[in-house]
Amino acid sequence: MSVSKTFATYEKKEQVKNSIGRLMIAVIAIAAEVLFIAMLISSLNEKYTILATIFRIIALAIVIAISTKSASASVKLPWVVLIMLNPIIGVTIYFMVGFSGSTRKMRMRFLNVDNELFPLLNGDKEVLEEIGDRDLGVANVFRYISHKALFPAYSDSNIEFYGETRAALTAQKEAMRKAEHFIFMEYHAIEDSAAFAGIKEILAEKAAEGVEVRIIYDDVGSVGFIDSSFIKRLNDLGIKCRVFNPVVPIANVFLNNRDHRKITVVDGKIGFTGGYNLANEYFKLTRPYGDWKDSGVRIEGNAVHNLTVMFLEIWNATKTHDTKDVSYLKYISDVKLESQEKGSFIQPYGDTPLDHEHVGENVYLNIINNADEYVWFMTPYLIITDEMNKALTLAASRGVDVRIITPGIPDKRATYAVTRSYYSRLVRDGVRIYEYTPGFCHAKQCVADDEIATCGTINLDYRSFFHHFENGVLMYNCKAVYDIKTDFDETLTKCVEVTDRYVDGKKSLNIFRQILRLFAVLM
Repeated sequence: MSVSKTFATYEKKEQVKNSIGRLMIAVIAIAAEVLFIAMLISSLNEKYTILATIFRIIALAIVIAISTKSASASVKLPWVVLIMLNPIIGVTIYFMVGFSGSTRKMRMRFLNVDNELFPLLNGDKEVLEEIGDRDLGVANVFRYISHKALFPAYSDSNIEFYGETRAALTAQKEAMRKAEHFIFMEYHAIEDSAAFAGIKEILAEKAAEGVEVRIIYDDVGSVGFIDSSFIKRLNDLGIKCRVFNPVVPIANVFLNNRDHRKITVVDGKIGFTGGYNLANEYFKLTRPYGDWKDSGVRIEGNAVHNLTVMFLEIWNATKTHDTKDVSYLKYISDVKLESQEKGSFIQPYGDTPLDHEHVGENVYLNIINNADEYVWFMTPYLIITDEMNKALTLAASRGVDVRIITPGIPDKRATYAVTRSYYSRLVRDGVRIYEYTPGFCHAKQCVADDEIATCGTINLDYRSFFHHFENGVLMYNCKAVYDIKTDFDETLTKCVEVTDRYVDGKKSLNIFRQILRLFAVLM
């Protein structure tokens, strides 16, 4: 069957029942809760003047508390504006979905798991010193992750980059077929359709052989593809499955924190991650947004332990009726490679919204600030903080070649409008912007100075920086870095540079676009 006919066949297939209806009910219920509470407070304020005064004092106190936080001004401003525009609605929404204290129980649950898991990762002092002997600036990027995210760096592992997702999926299946002990998979979105069918077949075969198989998927990420019966179907095949943060019709701040990670671990020896989910569009089996551009990496060796810990963290912190793992040691054993790329350094890392350390954004900032010749980004969304904006423009101003590739065809029109609203300020200070004309660019990767690169799940947007569980891989002095640079070079030939169109700023003055941008952090 030809490729085009295959695409057509998949496009016409009946979709598996999804949970869109359940999501809509939850959204309507939450909106009703906010409206009811706001109307109740408004009614009480009208009847009792003293209550209205007290409420205004509370609103003022919240605005002051938000303003004095250490967070970015671009994060604080939307809350301040919302509360000032309508104190009743603003304060109600803030306490229901914006008040960080609401996640205390969840933070403690993750902390208890992390206290058991992270001590199992070996220290990397000697590796960091070795990187420092080569380049102190690069070593500091690695050192930041090691100190703040607690994920060590490795010099005894291999990494391979895939600029095409079907090649990545083929390698992933090949590794899974050779599994002897366990297969862990954690994905933001899974579609029980053509792309996942081959994976599911392998997982079922391995489960029947006695291999331990586990899958985690995010409820919101997968809501358009599957429903809760997906778990039962996998369980019937001997595959353990958990859903992360199920959508419930009750407003709570943790509902906004999604699992955006994409991880596969085979026997703790081989790992895969990148921008792609396990759904048809990511492998061009369907084309809702033109040609889909994505990427990923294959890791082999002890560096995979970092991915294993990320998976086990989410698995054991997820509240279920099942008990958590009694011991983790059997999943983290020393790996000896027959051959490895000498002088290369790899550091898989994760980021969590439950602490005050924005690892994903800070890794990017460190790379930008350390760049001498060039720093290039590929991202589906460009919705950045003032700090990121300043770092990019300052790098360009000091002579660094700063380029950003964004989609030519959007998957979300409102988000795309916000993305374009950032162009003018960036290009006026020397940043070059390119749009991927064949379709949607979903890859999340960065490369600088032919020596350091990242690939993973972290977009240049607020959701990745502040709200999601994310992961990436930092790499230095390895072939994968050059392969990522080559992928950028090839992708740029399929892009149109839009820098000159936005220099005068006129294209960014649309009022609707500016309003969306103001509240982007709340989207």
